[in-house]
Amino acid sequence: MERNKGTEREFAKYRRRVIFNWVVYRLVAVGLIVACVISFISTQATLLEKKQEKADLESAIEQAKDENMELAKFVGTEDIDGYMEKAAIEDLNYAYPNERRFYDTSRN
Repeated sequence: MERNKGTEREFAKYRRRVIFNWVVYRLVAVGLIVACVISFISTQATLLEKKQEKADLESAIEQAKDENMELAKFVGTEDIDGYMEKAAIEDLNYAYPNERRFYDTSRN
């Protein structure tokens, strides 16, 4: 009878170890799946961010090309003084002597 109890104990230990290993492997697998899903979602968010940045950069490139074409137009002509005058008035807020400028201060 003692032999039978010893083998039963060994079998019970073996079963506990197998069940423990099965549970651990399942938990590890679930953890890996969760980590992969989180990584995927994070990557998708980064991808959308980068696409938005790309669109912003492309619009900035188009704007720079338009400005470059305008500048090339002024450089190609003999009217460089007209360009300088326009740049001084619009960009630097210069004015002619005795010129009066009126600003609308009713807006926010």
